[in-house]
Amino acid sequence: MEWRGQGILLSVRRHGEHAAIIEVFTKEHGLHAGVVRGGTSRKLAPVLQPGAQLDVSWRARLQDHLGAFTVEPVKSRAAQVMGDRQALAGLNAICGLLCFALGERDPHPELYDQSLDLFDRLGGDPAWPLAYMFWELALLEELGFGLDLDSCAVTGETQELTYVSPKSGRSVSTKGAGEWADRLLPLPPSLRGLFGQNALDEVPAGLRVTGHFLEAWMAPSIGNKPLPAARQRLLDVLGG
Repeated sequence: MEWRGQGILLSVRRHGEHAAIIEVFTKEHGLHAGVVRGGTSRKLAPVLQPGAQLDVSWRARLQDHLGAFTVEPVKSRAAQVMGDRQALAGLNAICGLLCFALGERDPHPELYDQSLDLFDRLGGDPAWPLAYMFWELALLEELGFGLDLDSCAVTGETQELTYVSPKSGRSVSTKGAGEWADRLLPLPPSLRGLFGQNALDEVPAGLRVTGHFLEAWMAPSIGNKPLPAARQRLLDVLGG
């Protein structure tokens, strides 16, 4: 069995004395693991950095075997984030969540394209935290846990949507919330695509909403493991 394509390197761990096991996220083959022989060598270790874009060839005797990768660098993203604490935390959070959430060898082409765009924004686009917030929304949607933020779950109105139900994932208006407001999640306007001057300041509040559903809905579906610590570190450096 053999295939070749491009992928985003998500994780690296030592395997034996000189090899490494890597996980890459590819458009056609999803999250895919394999051994890189000589992966800890002086030649390959600088290439095998999380976030790197790689040209990979995978080969195994049988489809269900771990298999082996040969890799060629396409783009390193280490330099664009290394001097930026927030961007580095963002890169680690994206890698951690993808490894956490995706099933092995299950393609997600749209999520791959969105992830690739987000990786390229890190360290260069000052608004990347907003893109990250929407990427978490997209991750929930891709895995079948999408939120409905278009109308109030109680009244059906589309104005003054200021809360999210932690049970249903639907937005709730100020009027619809009533005496239940303190049991609901605050909904920042930017999470609905309504961007004011303080949109970036709303990112931590938006991530508290997406984080609730990552923990309450997504995590139980994949073994009820805790979310990657890298996500909380990102929230910490963003001021959340």
